[in-house]
Amino acid sequence: MTSRIVLHDADIARALTRISHEILESNKGPDGLVLLGIPTRGVTLAERIAANIAGFTDATVPVGSLDVTMYRDDLHRNPTRTPRPTEIPAGGIDGRTVVLVDDVLFSGRSIRAALDALQDIGRPAAVRLAILIDRGHRELPIRPDFVGKNLPSAREERVNVRLTDVDGVEEVTIAS
Repeated sequence: MTSRIVLHDADIARALTRISHEILESNKGPDGLVLLGIPTRGVTLAERIAANIAGFTDATVPVGSLDVTMYRDDLHRNPTRTPRPTEIPAGGIDGRTVVLVDDVLFSGRSIRAALDALQDIGRPAAVRLAILIDRGHRELPIRPDFVGKNLPSAREERVNVRLTDVDGVEEVTIAS
C-alpha cells in the first residue's frame, strides 16, 4: 500500500484557523456555541478550534465529545468498536448552536449517527458540521458547513488523519 502526504502540520493548522474564523463569522461571535468532537480525532480538532476561538475573542467555547458508536447502522460490519465516553459541557446543548467536529467526512453515516445521538441529549437551536477533510462519496444527504480541505479520492483509497496529540505525528495521508 503506497501512501502520500497531502497535508502537513502547517496545512492542518491553517485549515483549523480558517474553520475557526468561519464558525465565528457564521455564528456572529462565540456566544451560544458548543463544540462536540466525534472521537477520537474529532475531539482533538474541536479542542484546537476552541483554543483558536479563545485566541481571537478571549471567549471560552465549551467543548465536549459525542460518541456515536451505538447509533451507527454498520455495527454488523465492524462490531469491535469500543464506545468512548460522551461528555456534554456544563450547561448542555439546549438552545445552543452545536458544531459537530470530525476529521474525515466520507459516507455521512457517522454524522447521521451523531445527529441521532444529539437527539437523545437535548435540543440545540442549530447544528453545524466542521470537517477537516471532505473526501466525497456521500451515501446520505449530508453536507459540511465548514471544511478544511476537499480531497477527492477513489472509494478504495484510505484517507488517514494523524494528529500529534493522538498519533505522535501531524499529517493527512492518502493511501492506495
